[in-house]
Amino acid sequence: MKNIKNLTNRIIAFRDARDWKQFHNPKDVSLSLVLEAGEVMEHFQWKNKEEIEEYIKTDKEHIGDELADVLYWVLLMSHDLDINILDALEEKIKKNEEKYPVEKAKGKHTKYNKL
Repeated sequence: MKNIKNLTNRIIAFRDARDWKQFHNPKDVSLSLVLEAGEVMEHFQWKNKEEIEEYIKTDKEHIGDELADVLYWVLLMSHDLDINILDALEEKIKKNEEKYPVEKAKGKHTKYNKL
């Protein structure tokens, strides 16, 4: 069964087999994360709603590849910084629930400090 720990272990093994850890400082890993997120965005750039809907039907694998690249860097960075990413996500969800209570935020895209 796939889980975060197994995926992270595979990423670390892949990196270590190539002796790439020497290049993976927080600055460069975070830059790689942002660059890959930009590649996700490229799939949707300059497309209107209808074009995006059609594109998703025909290019889901390519979008998935880019999302997987983003997750790769998130898992690698959280490992290297000794951050339990699932715990961090759980805490972030709790913070967002407090910042965006349903009774104030439902159906709105307003930032929490303007609710």
